[in-house]
Amino acid sequence: MPPRLKKFLQTLFGFLIAALFMFLAFRGVSLKDLWASLQDVNYLWVALLIPIAIISHWLRAVRWRYLLSPVKQNIPYRNLFSAVMIGFMVNNVLPRVGEVTRAFAIGRSEGISKSSAFGTVVVERIIDMVTFLFILCIMLFLSPHSLDPFFDNVDAVRPLFFVGSILFLGIFVLLFFKGESLFRLLNVLKHIVPKRFESRYQQLVDSFLSGFAVTKMPGKIFGIVVLSLLIYFFYALGLYVPFYAFGSLSGHNLDFGASVILLTISTIAFAFPAPGALGTYHTFLTVALIRLYGVDKTTALSYSIITHEVGYIITTVVGLYYFIKDHIRVSDVVNVTDDSKAV
Repeated sequence: MPPRLKKFLQTLFGFLIAALFMFLAFRGVSLKDLWASLQDVNYLWVALLIPIAIISHWLRAVRWRYLLSPVKQNIPYRNLFSAVMIGFMVNNVLPRVGEVTRAFAIGRSEGISKSSAFGTVVVERIIDMVTFLFILCIMLFLSPHSLDPFFDNVDAVRPLFFVGSILFLGIFVLLFFKGESLFRLLNVLKHIVPKRFESRYQQLVDSFLSGFAVTKMPGKIFGIVVLSLLIYFFYALGLYVPFYAFGSLSGHNLDFGASVILLTISTIAFAFPAPGALGTYHTFLTVALIRLYGVDKTTALSYSIITHEVGYIITTVVGLYYFIKDHIRVSDVVNVTDDSKAV
């Protein structure tokens, strides 16, 4: 199958998933009632989501500086933040492409290997998964009924989910600290790669090795851990503050712990290949609010729309600003996706 056709079909599939989940989210909801609910929102509270989102993305850029330090020291925070926002903006349209575009953006602005930059993005995703699984394990321990809305026989699933989370947490921690050994193994296997791809394969393995080099710098680990927890704290804060924007949510026992539960559920929604988690986020959060906290569907959907669209608009607008400011072209994104097949 031609690469361009394959990418088109993958993109189309993502939008079809978004459309399906949008249908599920809006099914049975009166648009008139939904509009009335959105009009009743206290948007002064919603406005607080803007600095919360910017801070969380800035912290991500600061953490990325740690990961990139073995590749290049003292990269300006402005360039890191720009690349992060461009990546998020691209992901809002083309799922999974933003990570490669982010590596391209920082590679071009800082004159470093784009493959090395992408290697650090891979490490970042591993760190995100470790942080998420750590939070998920705590959530399942402290709030074992969090899975109730999504399984019929939750008593049978809960232990498997908990043990599985701990197991995968261990695997991802091991991958983070022993990822270099994995890529050295891939280096040994290069003899089975066709000759015409051998140099490219070796280049990629070496670049990924440099991406994992931060694991050999113990002084950086503590900062990375703290920043990772702070990032997820601000993500949870972005779900907690809107509780006060909806008068109809009072009396539903929605505390900060509830925002952490919703965060873990929304993170799973972002794992689907829908652009910007369109539809998946709305469906998962709406179901969770209804079944866990007894919120009516109209209010639950309103909350999901507000929290998703504020974040979506911020990343799109700020990312587009830097996209234009840094003179990145759509053709660059297209070419970068072609290169990513080799990565």
